[in-house]
Amino acid sequence: MFFEPHKRDKSIFPHDPFKAMIAPRPVGWISTMNKAGQVNLAPYSFFNAFCDRPPIVGFCSDGEKDSKTFAAESGEFVWNMATYALKDQVNASSAPLPRGESEFVHAGLETAPSQIVKAPRVAASPCALECKVTQIFQLTNTEGQGTDRWMVMGQVVGMHVDDDYIGNGRIDVLRMKPIARCGYMDYSAIESFFQMQRPPGAGNAGGGG
Repeated sequence: MFFEPHKRDKSIFPHDPFKAMIAPRPVGWISTMNKAGQVNLAPYSFFNAFCDRPPIVGFCSDGEKDSKTFAAESGEFVWNMATYALKDQVNASSAPLPRGESEFVHAGLETAPSQIVKAPRVAASPCALECKVTQIFQLTNTEGQGTDRWMVMGQVVGMHVDDDYIGNGRIDVLRMKPIARCGYMDYSAIESFFQMQRPPGAGNAGGGG
């Protein structure tokens, strides 16, 4: 079957299959603070790492959401690892609260201070990345027309890892059990790994490519 995205047969695909194809996707659990000191916490299903030298991550905002607005105003944001143990709190933090109401309070989460940026992090999350905004740009379509989606890119300037998950020079990601976004209302939890050796000349196991 072939179809153009905007011409899909809704009798076959009543729900857009795009998000189910690009899966799993890391959850961008983003905390921000504006200049007035208001704090926001929200999960983003379009988030990823894009570079390791320097380390750069980014999330895409559907419209002028608080995370995008606060990050633009402060020039900072924090990514918090969303885990299976915190899945209900992650979901609760997606509630459309009025500006000024804390998603941390709504989701029953404690904050922890960051070291370099002003935005707090999720205290219960085993990993967090403090980020300085490098770029914010509007996504465009093939005709060059602007959309109501905004990409927020940030360089990682600080990293937090719970000591309980460090051993033998590595972090124990399987024990952290991060969750990922799939299509529809589906999520997955990372519970197993498999390893493959790269072909000669393709770089080491931690490199890009």
